[in-house]
Amino acid sequence: QVRVVESGGGLVQAGGSLRLSCAASGRTFSSYSWFRQAPGKEREFVAGIRWSGSSTYTYYADSVKGRFTISRDNAKNTVYLQMNSLKLEDTAVYYCAAANRPFIATIRSGYDYWGQGTQVTVSS
Repeated sequence: QVRVVESGGGLVQAGGSLRLSCAASGRTFSSYSWFRQAPGKEREFVAGIRWSGSSTYTYYADSVKGRFTISRDNAKNTVYLQMNSLKLEDTAVYYCAAANRPFIATIRSGYDYWGQGTQVTVSS
């Protein structure tokens, strides 16, 4: 059984930092992304990472570029999202998605497996 599980969400003040983790079990994947969904809004792409051989590729939404960093730990089959300089508008449920694709998809249909989501709340 394949499972994708996020952790690390919480409440943080604006300007603060959080690190989200995404652990997959049951199979390995070569592409992961983080999406987020704020109340009343569509789920949107945040950041993605994929690897091929010794090369790793990342891609970020403009809204988080320079503030968020996506990384991986192959030994733990875990992907991280380090979020710095958090803003009120970063408040959302953050979802991890996994797939085996030769590219980083930025739409929901590009991923086969999803986690249950973790809440991130940024307060003023």
